[in-house]
Amino acid sequence: MRQPMEERRVTISRAKISIDYPANFMLVASMNPCPCGYYNHPEKECVCAPGVVQRYLSKVSGPLLDRIDLHVEVVPVSFDEMTARQKSETSTQIRERVVIARQIQSDRFDSHKEIYCNAMMSSNMVKTVCEVTDAGRTLLKTAMERLGLSARAYDRILKVSRTIADLAASQEIKVEHLAEAIQYRSLDREGWAG
Repeated sequence: MRQPMEERRVTISRAKISIDYPANFMLVASMNPCPCGYYNHPEKECVCAPGVVQRYLSKVSGPLLDRIDLHVEVVPVSFDEMTARQKSETSTQIRERVVIARQIQSDRFDSHKEIYCNAMMSSNMVKTVCEVTDAGRTLLKTAMERLGLSARAYDRILKVSRTIADLAASQEIKVEHLAEAIQYRSLDREGWAG
């Protein structure tokens, strides 16, 4: 699974031949937070024995988690939140922002035929396309140290923050874009289930 995610190809090797197949895909996966399903639940108590949650979460390897750009913990929505009358962004408005962001990325990578979105950038390209301010660098350094993030996670945070900036139609990556991208690395955090 790691090779296709990283290299966007699958290599099949047999006795006399080795063939590469394209494998550019978007992985969407989900899992319960623990065997009983209630770890970190706002209202129900987790009944898992000590150490069970950590063992359960460790079934997904660190190197695989490292290659997943967004980790989002979904908690139940309360009745009050569901019935609140606050105005939210419509699907049409969100679609318009996504179309604009995709066009920004298409223009950005116009001279690179093999790249059409931020996620496909190489590490070298990330350094030039995802420049951050001094405040952004400080935030990234703090996150790397406190959360124990890898170099691969660092690149992924920059790519995601570039996409968040594109969705906001911002030419520069702002501190708030970086902060949002860092928050999407929740399963990387040491002791998350400790």
